[in-house]
Amino acid sequence: MDVSENQDDDRGESRNQKLDRNWMELLQELRVLQTGVQILAGFLLTLPFQAKFDSLDSFQVGLYLFNVMAAALTTAVILLPVSVHRRLFRKRLKSVLVSSADNMAKTALCGVAVLIVGTAVLVYDVVAGRDAALIAGISIVVVLLFLLLAIPLWLSYRSRRPPGHGQ
Repeated sequence: MDVSENQDDDRGESRNQKLDRNWMELLQELRVLQTGVQILAGFLLTLPFQAKFDSLDSFQVGLYLFNVMAAALTTAVILLPVSVHRRLFRKRLKSVLVSSADNMAKTALCGVAVLIVGTAVLVYDVVAGRDAALIAGISIVVVLLFLLLAIPLWLSYRSRRPPGHGQ
């Protein structure tokens, strides 16, 4: 159970005001994600027009196509809350919208992580070889797991401890 959801936050917000604020915060987070995905997707879309692209082996071409698909699907997931909002607009379902958009944002984060790893592995494979690509990919996965999972879980755990405990 998340303590922050059950405590008064001294904002004096109604339930609807809180849902509106949460919705706006989710949209801002999705804007940040969308920018990152657009940059990676733009990079990927330029690769076939480079001279060295013709020398890629089948693994590299497959990884490239996987990354393009990951970028496209992640972009779709980032856009999904807008589509859901349009369908639920004025139906008094803001809590459903915010809750589902939260899950969509988490899914988009996973998509971005996959895209980051896939793109880095492709670049390392082309530039430094398959062994370097494998090491880079594993290293990035470990770092992303730490940043995207371990730190939020630790912060959530820490926020549940009584004040002054362990400090």
